[in-house]
Amino acid sequence: MEQNLKYKNKKLQISCDGGAATGKSTGAKMISKKYNLKFLSSGLLYRYAGYLLIKYKPKTKNRLNFLIRKFRNLNYKNLEKINLHTQEISNISAKIAKINKIRNVLKRYQLNFAKKNKNCCIEGRDISTKILPESKVKFFFICDLNTASKRRFRELRKNSPKLKLHQVKKAIRIRNISDINRKNSPLLKHRDSVVIDTGKLSKQAMLKKMSNYVEKVLSE
Repeated sequence: MEQNLKYKNKKLQISCDGGAATGKSTGAKMISKKYNLKFLSSGLLYRYAGYLLIKYKPKTKNRLNFLIRKFRNLNYKNLEKINLHTQEISNISAKIAKINKIRNVLKRYQLNFAKKNKNCCIEGRDISTKILPESKVKFFFICDLNTASKRRFRELRKNSPKLKLHQVKKAIRIRNISDINRKNSPLLKHRDSVVIDTGKLSKQAMLKKMSNYVEKVLSE
């Protein structure tokens, strides 16, 4: 694309943070595609960790070393082949996100990813504050609870037809409260982050707002 040619010699790393189902994954993927950036979802890493614990059931004392081995040579693309969007995985990933030693395992993977890819976009809950604090482009996604709940409900009911909307709404509310108040790497808006309210913007308008800011930063 024209933008890629114009700024091909510039380093572009983008951090995208936000609560559950705020549209940060969608926004991060769209901006990554437009500027040809390598994309990584930290949330997917936590979901994969939860999936592994559910599937293999390692003993608590062996859990950390088990995850270290699994993430050492992880091919991120392989995660797309696994269904990681279930309520059970959501519940366990929220729990392990509070455990600092496990966070450090996944943090190491994310830092290595950013080191290998000069031009990248990482989305999660602590990317701007802990993973890519030096990124010149930071976005913080917000969305009203009703809209976020409907989004997540549509996503989950494909594999959980008995799931109710009120259950999803409750789970999102609890998850956001947990993320904001957890001791290790809480969900925070970085002072330099640009707020993207996905409850008020269409996908096209969201991409335009993000792109305008990226262009401004790259032109400096």
